[in-house]
Amino acid sequence: MGQTSDRIEVKDVSIEFPGVKALKEVNCTFSCGEVKALIGANGAGKSTLMKVLAGANPTYTGQVLYNGTPVEIRNPGDARKLGISIVYQEVDSILIPNLSVAENIMIDYLVYDLKGVGVVNWKNMQAKAREVMKELEIDIDVTALVSSLTLAQKQMVVIGRSIVQNCKFLILDEPTAPLSTKETEVLFDLVRKLKARGCGIIFISHRLNELFEICENIVVMKDGEIVGERAVDGVLTINDIVTMMLGRETGEKLDKSGRELGENVLELKNFGDSENRVHDINIYVRRGEIVGISGLVGAGKTELCKSLFGAFGKTKGEYILDGKKVNPSDTGQAVKNGLALIPEERRKEGIFLEESVNRNLSVVTLGRFSKVLGFVNRAKELETAKDKIEKLTIKTPSPNQKVGLLSGGNQQKVTIGKWLDSDADLYIFDEPTKGIDVGAKMEIYKLIVTLARSGKAVIYTSSEQSEILTLSDRIYVMYDGTVQKELNPETTNDQEILFYCTGGK
Repeated sequence: MGQTSDRIEVKDVSIEFPGVKALKEVNCTFSCGEVKALIGANGAGKSTLMKVLAGANPTYTGQVLYNGTPVEIRNPGDARKLGISIVYQEVDSILIPNLSVAENIMIDYLVYDLKGVGVVNWKNMQAKAREVMKELEIDIDVTALVSSLTLAQKQMVVIGRSIVQNCKFLILDEPTAPLSTKETEVLFDLVRKLKARGCGIIFISHRLNELFEICENIVVMKDGEIVGERAVDGVLTINDIVTMMLGRETGEKLDKSGRELGENVLELKNFGDSENRVHDINIYVRRGEIVGISGLVGAGKTELCKSLFGAFGKTKGEYILDGKKVNPSDTGQAVKNGLALIPEERRKEGIFLEESVNRNLSVVTLGRFSKVLGFVNRAKELETAKDKIEKLTIKTPSPNQKVGLLSGGNQQKVTIGKWLDSDADLYIFDEPTKGIDVGAKMEIYKLIVTLARSGKAVIYTSSEQSEILTLSDRIYVMYDGTVQKELNPETTNDQEILFYCTGGK
């Protein structure tokens, strides 16, 4: 591992994409043996900068110096030679699911040359993988297929691979976003062990409170520039960081007034799915109401949302929409029944990454732009998209920009925007602010309140108790696939919600 003197310096680094200056003469330093946070609003340039260090953004200008010596990082191989590894938020994209844990960890060392013939020493490979897992105190069977692991375990496998590759700097991009509280604690313990070994950790997160637990310094980016670096010294506060991120204080309160609660849009009685992912659910949601569903990762929030949306086929119990019993067998039927789902995994299930903002915004209501014989009125489609882009303040250089090139917050706005002109009566938001900065969160909160003001019923799931308390009219707490408790946000608090989230009765 690297010594604490090892350092990477980014000097006047800039990078430009079509219509967007993503980085503007950035200067910062990262050292071995420290945990440094890199934070900023969506689109601030954090991931762009980290991809420069990981060799995924080769067109940068300026310099990267390693221990004072200029180096070129134009591809991932260059980064690996310098001991730089990155764990992306979507770990599935860098693991091979049908290979074992050992094979994924030792991927660069699978084949050994034996008298000119490539062979795999399976016993030796598994022994080395076990050694790495033992050293990091990670309890995972190295013979298990990666496809059988939890998301948290997959992260550990990627980190194990980085150690095998003699990682000196480890970049963690939103590592805790999909993790439960317990899984986050395990990850933090691992980060501390890596730091003790002399590894430098660059930690990207929108969960500001956790930065004070794990980091020594926090670097803040805004609009492609470094706007400040502060030590976590007991004086620094979350509000200080937010002010740096947004360029203003966030004293703004959410105005939920101007809504009238009407009749029940949704009623569930002993509801569940055929595989018992969720079971014995008894809840209701009224017109104009925002119902929060709280629960830790694995509690069944996402499974409930997908069951309602027909993703798991027919359900059990009574499922009543607008007074009529329904049982959608697929998502198409759910849409016809007046449902809209903004899914947790927006990049996989909510948007078409390779399609334009324009096409994504029109995909749900494409029939409205169709001419005779099914030809699409592209001019009308574009005009509607521009209106939504302005209304939702989507930051994009053009309606024709690929959605995959937008920041996470703007991708989420597109995911929501495609449903705005639909005939939906019930909007289901599943962890809609995951991986989104505080400024974009407030914009999404306001959009949800606007939908409720127009008479829509809203279900909102979140693992963050503060969000649930801010937005909800009523709260259901889920645990182990069912509703554990109903709470009033006016009379409850974080501690009580967490008590029921962890199985308290």
